Amino acid sequence: MLAMALKELRQLARDRRTVAMMIVLPVVLLVVFGYAARFDIDKVPTIVAGPAAEEAASNVPSRMDVIATHPEWGRDQAIDALRRAQATVVVIADPQHPAVLVDGANLFGAQSVLRALAANPSLPKAEVLFNPDLATSFVMVPALMGLVLVFIGTIVTSLGVVRERQSGTLEQLAVMPFRPRDVFLGKVLPYFGVAIVDLVIVVVAGLWIFGVPFSGAPWIFAIGALLFLFVALGMGVLISTVSQNQGQAIQLAMMTLLPQILLSGMIFPLDSMAIGVRWIGYLLPLTYFVQIARGVMIRAAPFDALLVPMGMLLLLGVIVFGLSVLRFQRDLAPSGTGSRHRRSEAEASA
Repeated sequence: MLAMALKELRQLARDRRTVAMMIVLPVVLLVVFGYAARFDIDKVPTIVAGPAAEEAASNVPSRMDVIATHPEWGRDQAIDALRRAQATVVVIADPQHPAVLVDGANLFGAQSVLRALAANPSLPKAEVLFNPDLATSFVMVPALMGLVLVFIGTIVTSLGVVRERQSGTLEQLAVMPFRPRDVFLGKVLPYFGVAIVDLVIVVVAGLWIFGVPFSGAPWIFAIGALLFLFVALGMGVLISTVSQNQGQAIQLAMMTLLPQILLSGMIFPLDSMAIGVRWIGYLLPLTYFVQIARGVMIRAAPFDALLVPMGMLLLLGVIVFGLSVLRFQRDLAPSGTGSRHRRSEAEASA
């Protein structure tokens, strides 16, 4: 029995991915979760508008962080600023028509503002826009659509490609007259189509079952979804190229999936996270899809207001997809180099 236990311990020590999952990942999740698991936002971005903006800016509650004053603005400009996610609150300091407009699509920020205003009766009653009932489903369903795309693009794609490796199909394709690019696209396109079908199903279900609005332009949402899927598929293929079996692929996929769930703003607002953790969220593709989905569906944000998340998804897609293509081409290299490398990897994981 002792000999068997020692043998298993040595084999486990050689499996670095499993060791990381058992020891490193729980510690990382504990630290990240401790800093990220907060719903209360201490500072809510606020714009003060109207003729008395300069004077009113010094009288708002401390929780409302004034980032700009615009004495020339009226109600229309204030609503447009909220629609473009330039702030969570706009205080209109107009002696004749005072108002406090709150972005209900930013659920936790809006709740924080409402609590602050309840303790300060000198300001007018807040008017919540876009999500007047502060329904949780309005902000969760768009984020869950991104989670579906991550699951299909990363986990399912990586498992499918690794299955080909285990069955020896990739070795056969390496000696056939196919270009690596053609094989790569042939493997990816079916998952791309399945993910699009799943996205349509989730969108329809969210609109029908939960009553989530779709206030913006569908074509803007479609561009954001395609860019995000571009990144997710690239991550799936990249994981498959560094995995020798489906177990390794699942481990790596979970290690990329959990941070996106916790740090993308899907559950915990980015504004409530510590600076040391928040920057990780800005490197995750789900962060930008959540911004796009909520912006289009809830706020009806225009295309130019979403250029930053669109551009970040495009940049991440080029990087991840480029790396995955290079790795995939190396695996299909007709020379003996690729075969020798694959044998060395297999021996290292044995």
